[in-house]
Amino acid sequence: MLLQDHPWFRLAWVGASERSAGRSYADAVRWVHDRPMPTGVADLVVESAEPGVATPELVFSAIDGGVAGAIERSFAHAGHIVLSNARSHRLADDVPLLVPEVNTGHLALIERQRRERGWSGAIVTNPNCATVTLALALAPIRHRGIRRVVVTTLQAVSGAGYPGVSAIDALGNVVPFIAGEEDKVPAELRKLFGSLDPDLATVAPAPVRVSAHCNRVATLDGHLLCVSVELEERAAPADVLREMASFAASEAVAGLPSAPRRPVVVASDADRPQPRRDAMASGGMTVTVGRIRPCPVLGISLVALGHNTIRGAAGASILNAELMLCEGLIGGDRGLPQMAVR
Repeated sequence: MLLQDHPWFRLAWVGASERSAGRSYADAVRWVHDRPMPTGVADLVVESAEPGVATPELVFSAIDGGVAGAIERSFAHAGHIVLSNARSHRLADDVPLLVPEVNTGHLALIERQRRERGWSGAIVTNPNCATVTLALALAPIRHRGIRRVVVTTLQAVSGAGYPGVSAIDALGNVVPFIAGEEDKVPAELRKLFGSLDPDLATVAPAPVRVSAHCNRVATLDGHLLCVSVELEERAAPADVLREMASFAASEAVAGLPSAPRRPVVVASDADRPQPRRDAMASGGMTVTVGRIRPCPVLGISLVALGHNTIRGAAGASILNAELMLCEGLIGGDRGLPQMAVR
């Protein structure tokens, strides 16, 4: 959906397992979006998820993390640029884990990745949906030094995919466990906030201690995070609010088609942010922050809300691709058609 009428990329190829290969996209997919399938997509013939002569340069990967690793490596080895939403390569030392407003410089890892792996393509990942929201919510105060973070997530059922969480489990309930989530958030945040050594093309993880508690709740879209943070340089809530409200991406990032003008929006009402309206602000690419207040334990508390399937998934990958195009890392003789791996 997000690629429909995109000014830079065109959907030209879709790939999936052998079970779907050879069928039309409309026949192979179970379409559950509340908007109609984009024109021109329904008749695309699904190919096997392997590189071939007709495969475009740019590949978006949204396949299950359990099988994504080998498939994504095969495309990168064949010279393709893989923008992955899967977990398989996020923490690899030579793979950028990217949020453009936070760590654009980490794209320097691509040179090392190509040199050490002996391929001409590349793999670039975006973080877990909850980590994206947390990273953007903390980015405006990152310069103060982040020591410790305690985060409790209330994550929408759409984050579990389709059919996802059983209605019996979700309705009138909170599921206090999401497999692997509480390990991903701390590790990914440390890498996102890590320091790049451009000479060695390495990222030293940030020395921030993170305690994550992840819950599934009966909300359709939007991950709500309750965050307490300890800063090296102490700040009053008014200072934090001002820095949140003035936070802006670099000019290069802010000019990208999918980038919101303000990646962080501050809500002043006591009962904001709320799913689902706030999660859709600026097309689902912003993070809304509210209830900035003193924390008697760590210093500052706040609430953050991000759209899990847009900023936390497909939208993040598209924004990463736009940045790579502007940085000269995508393009060349084959032009700019786009492929999606399912």
